[in-house]
Order: sequence, then structure tokens, then C-alpha cells
Amino acid sequence: TEQDREQAMDPGFLDFSTYEPRIQLYFLLGLVYCAVTPLLLPFIIVFFSFAYLVFRHQIINVYDRKYESAAAFWPDVHLRIVVGLVISQLSLMGLLSTKEVTGIVPTVIALPILTIWFHVFCKGRFQSAFTRFPLQEAMMKDTLERATEPNLNLRAYLRDAYVHPVFKGGELYAPPTLDEEEGVPLVATKRSHKSSKATSCASFEGGALS
Repeated sequence: TEQDREQAMDPGFLDFSTYEPRIQLYFLLGLVYCAVTPLLLPFIIVFFSFAYLVFRHQIINVYDRKYESAAAFWPDVHLRIVVGLVISQLSLMGLLSTKEVTGIVPTVIALPILTIWFHVFCKGRFQSAFTRFPLQEAMMKDTLERATEPNLNLRAYLRDAYVHPVFKGGELYAPPTLDEEEGVPLVATKRSHKSSKATSCASFEGGALS
């Protein structure tokens, strides 16, 4: 049926709510157990290498992009990676202490301290890029707003823009928006280029046969 055909041709999408925690769990288990059993480290490297290749291909060429998060997940991912590293380093310290290798333990203490310092440095350096609106996009929004509403008094509008409509006593004013995708040139991808080439070849063969 038509519904079965649509389900068979549906490429799907990357569900971050299931894939991302699963990969994070594998990474945490790999970090913890590589300190206890270093023999697992080559298998972990092979797994994540193939996972990188497969997910990169699926995201670029197969999956539908349901939304664009602008890397909003990355601060949480970075924090969990740092937590996994700290747990792995603490496990290594405990393992070395049970093996009666007490001379190396004081030098290993510096590892979690340096890891936490690196996380604090990255958070202070790059956190604003994920939480604040980029200046370039803000200027683009202002330019579009001036083009669509040249007589809009922004200060008067923002004075009660966040007040609930019940407390305003009047109708809620919503300025018209301009579709940002209008006038944006389309960039031909490999898939569209191949499909257009196949269409032109088919039309040429049809003309030759006729």
C-alpha cells in the first residue's frame, strides 16, 4: 500500500534523546574499564571509529534533519566526558593503591585537578557561544525588522512585550515577520547534482528515441 511504501522509503532521523545518552554511556564505560582492563582499549577505539564513520555518513547523506540545534547539546556532552575522565582517573588511583604502587599515586593526583581546570577554562571560554545570541544574527534580525517595520518604536514595544495579554487591557500586537529563507540561493548537493544529471540523460535518450 501507499502507507507501507512511505514507511519503507522513510530515511528516519537522528533521535538525540536515545542515541546521545547511549553513546555517552558507552564512552563512560570505556573510560572506566580501560583503566581496570587495558585490553579493552583497542576494542573501544575500533567501536568509536566505526561509530564516527557510520553516524557521519548517516547524518550527511541519509537522515532527515528535523531541526537544527546549533550544537546546543555540546556543553552537556563536554561535561559528561569530563566527569567520565575524572571517574576513570579516580579508578586508576584506586587500582594503583591496591597494587601497592604508592610512589605513582601522588603524581596521578594531578590528573583530575588538571581535568577539572580544563573544564572550567573551556566553560569560561566557550560557554557564551552556546547561551548568547550571536551578534551577526542579531544584526540580521535588526536589519529585517527595520525593513519590514520602519516606523516601529522598539522601546515602546519592549516596554510591555513580556506582560501577559490579560494585564494589558488591549489586543496583543505582533509585528509581521519576514521569511528569512526568501531570496537565499540554493546550493546544489551531490545527490541533487546526480539526480539532475540522471534526469537530463533520460530526457536526452527519450529525445533520441523519438
